[in-house]
Amino acid sequence: MRPECQVTCVRLVRVNTMTITFQHKKMEATEVVAKDSYDQLGSSAGFYARYGKRALDLAIVLPSLPIIIPIVLLCALANLASRNPVFYTQLRLGQHGRVFRIWKLSTMRPNAEKMLQDLLANDPALAREWETTQKLKDDPRVTRLGDFLRRTSLDEIPQLFNVLKGDMSLLGPRPMMLNQIELYGPTLDIYLSMKPGISGKWQVSERNNVHFRRRAQIDAEYASELSLASDLKLVWETIRTLIRSTGY
Repeated sequence: MRPECQVTCVRLVRVNTMTITFQHKKMEATEVVAKDSYDQLGSSAGFYARYGKRALDLAIVLPSLPIIIPIVLLCALANLASRNPVFYTQLRLGQHGRVFRIWKLSTMRPNAEKMLQDLLANDPALAREWETTQKLKDDPRVTRLGDFLRRTSLDEIPQLFNVLKGDMSLLGPRPMMLNQIELYGPTLDIYLSMKPGISGKWQVSERNNVHFRRRAQIDAEYASELSLASDLKLVWETIRTLIRSTGY
């Protein structure tokens, strides 16, 4: 394992027979799993999965930069004017078990993590909802502007720079938080064989109304169907989902 910069704490998590070492805090990217399992998956990938998918990402993102950058700046200024955090960043688990830093426009209050701990400790119904979906439908931590950004998915736009960098793809599994790995289940190797996506089969189908383990099954279905045709279909379905503003 090769840490890219100094780390300050280490936590071990056991998943089935595999032990994963997470090195948190001040870390940009580190390999966190052995390669044996996902190399086997990667070796069976077709031409599109290996080369075409990246070409599709760049063909869509690069021409859209003149539109993306002003939108990001406008939303960032709106957050700033509302005296809310401008951006939100967090470590996520990516392809081949590499940890990367994801970027979003902030949609929550500055003390969101502390608020979440208090909410889950004092409200059993919210605790059950969080355990099931890892989300809260009526989340009191979300600001008024943040609610708009989430419904329109504008908060996700900075992740296009993650796509340009190569940490993510436009389409793929939803990027997993490090503390969710034990929830993912036996299809973890399939998740690790792909780049996480801004959108994907889960995001345009069952999205907000699904148990976290079902999300893992949907990711496995996406991997088994992966092709240019299926990705183009998901691009169209993503546009329809954005128009309906179903996010939260």
